[in-house]
This record gives sequence, structure tokens and C-alpha cells, in this order.
Amino acid sequence: MHAWRAFRAALTTAVVGAGLVTLPAVASAVPPTSAIVVGATSVARGGTFTVTQTVYNDRDFTITGGKAGLYAKETSLPAMVDLVSCPGAYACDTLGTSVRGGVGDVPPGESRTVTFTFRVKDDAPLGTITLQHQFIGENYAFDIFDGPALTVTQAPTAADLAVTISASVRSVLTARITYTITVRNNGPADASGIRVVGTYPAGLVYAGSTCTRVGTTRSVNCDVASLAAGASTTRTVAADTTLLTVGSLTATAERTASSPDDPVAANDKATRTCTALTGLIVRC
Repeated sequence: MHAWRAFRAALTTAVVGAGLVTLPAVASAVPPTSAIVVGATSVARGGTFTVTQTVYNDRDFTITGGKAGLYAKETSLPAMVDLVSCPGAYACDTLGTSVRGGVGDVPPGESRTVTFTFRVKDDAPLGTITLQHQFIGENYAFDIFDGPALTVTQAPTAADLAVTISASVRSVLTARITYTITVRNNGPADASGIRVVGTYPAGLVYAGSTCTRVGTTRSVNCDVASLAAGASTTRTVAADTTLLTVGSLTATAERTASSPDDPVAANDKATRTCTALTGLIVRC
């Protein structure tokens, strides 16, 4: 009996003691002194991309005149890109082969973030480079780290423009037909120098347009200086019927010029037909 009591007391002491064991605290990870996030890892010549860089001071003293620095490992970064903006920095500049964003003094344990926006130069070398980044101060420079790879590709060399035309009718003493010409850029490149020629039917009287009328003809030139890939724009031309207007009325719209080349000719021209029962009754 005495042996059992001794065993039970020892077991109780062991269990209670085990419950009092304190596990070692897990230290929180210290951020790297520089880290970057790249908005796109493949960019065409003329395209833009962002690099968000966060710098962190893990020293026990203040980093004075801190800068977020970016490089291209294989070449000069400023030779490849133009700096567009750098929110988060009080000033940005280039120094040698680097781009830098000033973040001021950074006390121990604090971080700063700069978002660089770059435009790839039209003559930037094609291929892949490694982005590098570094936290630099007037009194201390941290290690340079390799970041993501960035691939520069050839800019798209074609822009498919699609033309459509619709019509609406408003009747008072006679009918007014308003034609709406829509131009959409299906890409892949941005387009410029666009001209779409619209022609309204014979038997109608010109009543105004957001395009330019060609003399006293039934044609208008709808010019668009530029149109981004994926974007669209509209132009209108209006024409009135007369008391003698009857029959089928067909208007056309056709792309006649744009840059770069348009690879799809099938959608460059569109027609819209209305029917005049009388000069007042028109169906479109």
C-alpha cells in the first residue's frame, strides 16, 4: 500500500510539472532589407510596367538619406527604360546604371515603399534581364539582391480595326436619319492616323456630322488621331429625307487608312440599309 501511494504521488508530480513546462517563443521573421514586386514580367517595347520596392532597416542605427535602388544585372537599367513616376519617393533619379528613389532617413525597424513606373524604350534590347534591388544610405549600403526576370519583347506590329454602322430615325415634317459609325481597335497594337469614310444615300440632304464633309459630296471623312488596343470611338452623320424620298437607302462606312497595318480586311467596311415608304415614314 505504501508503495502504491508513493507511485501515485510521483505520477501526480510529473503530470503537474509537465503542465508547467514553457515552450520557447518563436521569433517573428525579420523582413529583408529590400524586396520588390514586379507588375509584369514580360513587356513589349513602348509598354509600361511597375516595380514596387520596400526597403527595411534591420540595423540598430538610423539610415540617413535612404534610397531604394534598382538595377539590371546584365546591362544598364536607364539605357532600357524611361522613368514615368515614383510615388512614395520624395525624388527619383538615375545614377550610373541604377534608378533610385529617395526615402529619407529610416530609423531602426522601419520600412519605406516606392512604386516605380517605367516605360520600355522603343530601341531597348530584346530578351531577358534580371532585375536587382538594394537599400542604400549615405552612411550604410545593404546587400544587392537578385529579383524577378524581365523579358522585353517586340512591340505588336498590327492593329485590326473593325467598322460598324447603325441608324436611327426622327420624324417631324420629314425624316432625319442619324448614322452612327463605330470604330473599334481589336489590337494587338495601338492604332493611329485612322480615317473612316462615311457615305450617306442619294436622295437625302446633308444635315450635319461630327466628321468632315468632303466638299458638297455625300461623303464625310471621320478621322481618329489614335485609338488604343481594345478601345472604340464613334462618329455621326445626319441626313434628311425629302418629300420625294422613297425606296431603299443604304449608307456605308469604310476604313481607308490607319497605322500600323490592319491584318483583317473583312471587317473594314460596313453598310446599313433603311427603307423610305414616304419622305416621312422611314424604317431602319
